[in-house]
Amino acid sequence: MASMKKLIGVALVLGGVGAAVVWLASAPVRLGGEVLASLGSGDPVRGERIFWAGGCTSCHARPDAKGDARLELAGGMKLVTPFGTFVPPNISPDTEAGIGGWSVEDFANAMMRGVAPDGSHYYPAFPYTSYARMQPSDIADLHAFMKGLPAVSDRSPDHELSFPFTIRRGLGLWKRLYLNDEPVIALPADAPETVALGRYLVEGPGHCGECHTPRGVIGGTEKARWLSGAVAAEGDGIVPNITSGEGGIGDWSAGDIAAYLETGFTPDFDSVGGSMAEVQRNMARLRPEDRDAIAAYLKTVPPHPNGYPARTKPEG
Repeated sequence: MASMKKLIGVALVLGGVGAAVVWLASAPVRLGGEVLASLGSGDPVRGERIFWAGGCTSCHARPDAKGDARLELAGGMKLVTPFGTFVPPNISPDTEAGIGGWSVEDFANAMMRGVAPDGSHYYPAFPYTSYARMQPSDIADLHAFMKGLPAVSDRSPDHELSFPFTIRRGLGLWKRLYLNDEPVIALPADAPETVALGRYLVEGPGHCGECHTPRGVIGGTEKARWLSGAVAAEGDGIVPNITSGEGGIGDWSAGDIAAYLETGFTPDFDSVGGSMAEVQRNMARLRPEDRDAIAAYLKTVPPHPNGYPARTKPEG
């Protein structure tokens, strides 16, 4: 009996130690002082370019918003996934419903670390795993631009999630696996500046890999199959392979890619459709040299076979 009590006592101690380790390992990690010091005051003119590169309107504008209404970042679009339904929040400058009360430091921690001002984790439906690769000065410029957008008092609905996905603390462990600021594609030291810029735009603010790369069972992108296409997050349809692999865009020239981003027309004169139409509208707002850089980078990405299951044709 004494030995049994001793074993139970040891198990309780070990369980407590294990719980403490998990609690510490899952704690939110904010940006360090050196990064925060490099943010600067921010330039709204430069920030507008980052705003369109980041596609903020695609998720945070009201559903089906058109024209100038796309700049009213009230949130509310529903993203239905296997993990539950995520609803992008209001990120307008409204101080109550939006992020008007955030400092640039708050904004940087959200963008680059997925940490809210109150210290909680954001869900990675917010693509901070890509934004982590951004330059702090670009984050500050984006913040400066967004402060000048219309303030909207609408409050977006809460996420619709079930246990265990309601426990945000567990995201700290997920981040240890998938959140880092290292580039996905290594470039040689003498790589052209155009390619390096394209890598930054695609892997960072453009967050192209968040949709175009397959994900594992716990939702992390499979970087070994970078940009090879994926099942759409909503589970309906696919996001295409944009490498030069079989099924990809290997027969597109860099000029074809840049023209598609500007006009929405493929080399075969098909027009962009689906959710990519909104992305293309954002890309069209960039500088020509930015679209050229994105195209140059995509031509350097290693080819991969399609990252989604083969689609079968219906019988009959």
